[in-house]
Amino acid sequence: MTPIKGKNFDAIIFDCDGVLVDSEVLAIRGERAALETLGLFYSPQDYVRKFVGLHDRSFFDALRMDYREIHGRDAPHDFEDFILEERRRERHLLTSIAGADAAIKKARDYANAVGVASSSRAHFLQSKLERTGLFELAAPHVYSADLVTNGKPAPDIFLYAAERIGAEPERCLVLEDSENGVRAGIAAGMTVWGFLGGGHIFEGHGERLTAAGAASLVESFAAFAEALDALHRNAGELRS
Repeated sequence: MTPIKGKNFDAIIFDCDGVLVDSEVLAIRGERAALETLGLFYSPQDYVRKFVGLHDRSFFDALRMDYREIHGRDAPHDFEDFILEERRRERHLLTSIAGADAAIKKARDYANAVGVASSSRAHFLQSKLERTGLFELAAPHVYSADLVTNGKPAPDIFLYAAERIGAEPERCLVLEDSENGVRAGIAAGMTVWGFLGGGHIFEGHGERLTAAGAASLVESFAAFAEALDALHRNAGELRS
């Protein structure tokens, strides 16, 4: 992809859950309720820090390890199905993050392309974006970690998205809400901004994203738009 004059990035890549759609707060509530019935207890902060941003493969591997450590035996055969059922119990309450639609449009003003790189399974990813009216805005570059070998915090999904878009990783900006996602973007060689606009964000979360490598923090999509405007102005002043 040839950079376009006046564009700050060749691509802006959004995470989905907790960035474009406010799904993490719903999923966490259902998952924690299910896990507590199975004798696995996590504080909300520890749960977000440990699990948010992981692909389900890694998520359930980690949970099975915790179950075995606590109970001294393997998790029951219906372990995953039970947790997934509780995760989806409140899916009818799913909404987009305020301003997500405008943010995708804004991103197109400042980059050659936009994309989505998510740990969600492919069919869930498309469904969530369609139900919140965001899929057509984000398409065609919507990619699930189902497509790669290693999920976040490995860089695979971001590198895959950049390759499909046709952008060099160092010319990509990533917007992420989780430590695992930030680490994945950094490992891919991209600029990462931490997003704090989801319903699952707790006190001190921004500091953790910064420690994971986020170059900047944005509290909302209004702040994201202001940051892009400022970045563009600064780039213009440097060129003049």
